[in-house]
Amino acid sequence: MRAIDLFSGCGGLSLGFQNAGFEIISAYENWDKAIEIYKKNFEHPIYEYDLSNVEDYNVFIKQNPDIIIGGPPCQDYSSAGKRKEEANANLTTDYANIIANVKPKYFLMENVDQIKKYDVYKRAVNIFKEAGYGLTSRILDASLCGVPQKRKRFFLFGELGGKDNAFLPFIEDKISKEPMTPRMYFGDSLGLEHYYRHPRNYNRRGVFSIDEPAPTVRGVNRPVPDGYKGHPRDTEDPRKVRALTTIERSYLQTFPKDFIFEGSKTNLEQMIGNAVPVKLAEFVANAIDQYVSSQGNVVEYKRKNNTHEVIHDQMDMFEVIGN
Repeated sequence: MRAIDLFSGCGGLSLGFQNAGFEIISAYENWDKAIEIYKKNFEHPIYEYDLSNVEDYNVFIKQNPDIIIGGPPCQDYSSAGKRKEEANANLTTDYANIIANVKPKYFLMENVDQIKKYDVYKRAVNIFKEAGYGLTSRILDASLCGVPQKRKRFFLFGELGGKDNAFLPFIEDKISKEPMTPRMYFGDSLGLEHYYRHPRNYNRRGVFSIDEPAPTVRGVNRPVPDGYKGHPRDTEDPRKVRALTTIERSYLQTFPKDFIFEGSKTNLEQMIGNAVPVKLAEFVANAIDQYVSSQGNVVEYKRKNNTHEVIHDQMDMFEVIGN
């Protein structure tokens, strides 16, 4: 399917969808440093564009996308931000307005897991529903989707003329029961057993083992400071470990080793921390591909657990389209 990536950043979502066989026809981003990195790694065009001020939706309509994907900036309501609905939060409704005016058959919106608590999400959902989209939402733990990192992200999938929650079983069916760890993903190639990840405050641990899912990669990366004296849950003496390098942190985000990152450390850390993990994007893209390919065959989907109960949502039983 032909896809447009909005708020693309350095390209985590684009690369995951590309790996799953989607044709990314264009990308849009307003941060020049991220655009520079994107251009080094993709052949399709990326445009510097302020998506909060779209005057002509024909910019997107004329490209005839099958799906629009994107993660509107989320700092204003992320756990790492101020938890306030300020300027960036409006980009979520800007994204919804683009979808409502362009009307691709499908869309995917990615964001932080807290977004459903905020009015901006409700406004966006109203825009999507008024435009005729059936919606499926799911918070995914990246460590259960092929990423060696316990990072929770929110995804909203929309289908023009579709049914609410019809896509959910295709996501549920592929979620792993065992979380991915750095050792499972990298083997011993990192050359370390433990590492430091700077906590938000010293009441939290800072040292982790490669035999547990990594904590969320954020836009801040610091060496072990003198002020950090250790935590009861640290897996090693902090004096014996180091912080991961910028490139190693990109590996935790499942960017491949041949992905080109060039520029200042501060900018790279921020764009890597903001990115959608590539394998998480690929996981969702594969589920979308299977959902689209399987339409036409109605099945009764059941949970793969001991009771084999039919999945229910909050209102009614699923009768879904599947293979």
